[in-house]
Amino acid sequence: MDKHGPDNPAGAEAGAADAPRISFVSLGCPKALVDSERIVTALRSEGYELARNHDGADAIIVNTCGFLDSAKQESLDAIGAALNANGKVIVTGCMGASPAEIRATHPNVFAVTGPQAYESVMQAVHEAVPPLHDPYVDLVPPQGIKLTPRHYAYLKISEGCNNSCSFCIIPDLRGKLVSRPAADVLREAEKLIAAGVKELLVISQDTSAYGVDTRYAQSRWHDRDVRARFADLARELGSLGVWVRLHYVYPYPHVDEIIELMAEGTVLPYLDIPFQHASPKVLKAMRRPGNQDKTLERIQSWRDACPDLAIRSTFIVGFPGETEDDFNMLLDWIQQAKLDRVGAFKYEPVTGAAANDLGLEAVPPEEQERRYKRFMGTQQAISARKLKSKIGKRLPVIIDEPGPGSSKGRSMADAPEIDGSVYVSSRRPLRAGDIVRVKIDHADEYDLHGQAT
Repeated sequence: MDKHGPDNPAGAEAGAADAPRISFVSLGCPKALVDSERIVTALRSEGYELARNHDGADAIIVNTCGFLDSAKQESLDAIGAALNANGKVIVTGCMGASPAEIRATHPNVFAVTGPQAYESVMQAVHEAVPPLHDPYVDLVPPQGIKLTPRHYAYLKISEGCNNSCSFCIIPDLRGKLVSRPAADVLREAEKLIAAGVKELLVISQDTSAYGVDTRYAQSRWHDRDVRARFADLARELGSLGVWVRLHYVYPYPHVDEIIELMAEGTVLPYLDIPFQHASPKVLKAMRRPGNQDKTLERIQSWRDACPDLAIRSTFIVGFPGETEDDFNMLLDWIQQAKLDRVGAFKYEPVTGAAANDLGLEAVPPEEQERRYKRFMGTQQAISARKLKSKIGKRLPVIIDEPGPGSSKGRSMADAPEIDGSVYVSSRRPLRAGDIVRVKIDHADEYDLHGQAT
C-alpha cells in the first residue's frame, strides 16, 4: 500500500504518527514570534505535529519579515529552501502583505497570507494537509505553544501602529493600532505564569499608545474593571509576582507614570525607547519627535526618580540627508544621554516608505559604514564605563543557560537576545528560570561576571 495515499499522509508513520506534520520557519521580530506561537498553538489544537526539519513534513509554513530589503531577501531565501524540500509551502507574515513580490520569485508557493491572518493560515493548512480529528485528546496546554524558553515569554498587547515614520512601512503591513482588552492580556499572563514563566516581555509596535484606539475601555478581570491604559496594565502585570519588562515605548508624557512603577519595584527598571537620532533636521525627515534637549532633561528626571533605571535604544545612521554635522550631533547626544544599551542600523531604503520620496541625498555605503563604526565605538566606551560601575554590587540575575559551575543569565538591565549577559559562577546547581543574587566582580564592554551568593 502506498504510504502517501489519502489514508496515510506523506511522511507519516503508522498509528499515533498518522498526524500530519508541519515544519515551521519563524523570521523577524518578537512581535512576529508571537504570531508564530499563535499559529503553532492552533496547529497543535487541531492535532497537527510539528516537524523538527523540512524532511518528512507534509507542509511548511514560513512566517516572513518584510521591514527591510535585507529581511525580505532572507525571507525569500527561506521560502526557496522550503520549496526545494517540499511542494506545499504556505507563506505568512509581513512580507505576505505583498503576495505579488513573493510569487514573482517563487510562483509555486501553495498560499500567501498577510500578517496576523491566523485564520487564513489555518485555512491554507487545511487545504494543503487536511487535519485528523480526535475530540477526546487535548493537545494544547492552557498557555498555548511557546517558541521561547519556558521561563520567559513575549506578551503582545496590541497590533498595528498609528505613527507615520518616513522610514517605516509597518502601518501599511499591519494596519492601525488595535489594542487588546486589558482582561484578555492579564488572563494570558496568568496562564503563562502558571506554566512556569518568570519574566513577561511586553511588546507591541507602540507600547505606550496602548488603549488609545479604544479610549482606554474597561474590561472585567477577577473582581474589578481594568482600563486598557498603559500604566494601568503595567501596574496589574506587576502585581502578578514575576519580572515585567517593557519594550518599544515611545516617550509620551504619561511614561513618567511608568517610571514611578519602576521606582517602587512593580515592573523592571528597564525602558526600551527607539530614539532613532538626535539631529532635529534628521528627526524631522524621519517624522519623529525632534526636541532632543528636552529628552535629555526627561532622561535625567527619570534617573533622579529611579536611579537603577536602564535605558536601551536604537538609532539609524546614514539616513538620507544626514550630514557630518548631523552625525556629530548624534555622537554628542549619546555621550550626554549615557544610555545603557544601544543598537544601531545603517539606513536601508524600504520599498514603499515615504523616505524614498523626500528627495534627500543618499549617504554612500562606505560613509554609512564609517559612521556606524564610530557610533558603536563611542557607545561601547559608554557601556564599558557603566558596567564597570556595577563591580562590587549584588544584582538579581535570571538564569537562561545553567551549567556545571558556571551559568549564563541576565540582570534586570538585560533583555534576552538583544542585550548583554551575566556569567555566574556557583557552587550549587542552578536551573533555567532561577533568579539569584550575584556579586559582580568583573565587567567588559557588554557583559558582567560574578559569583552567586
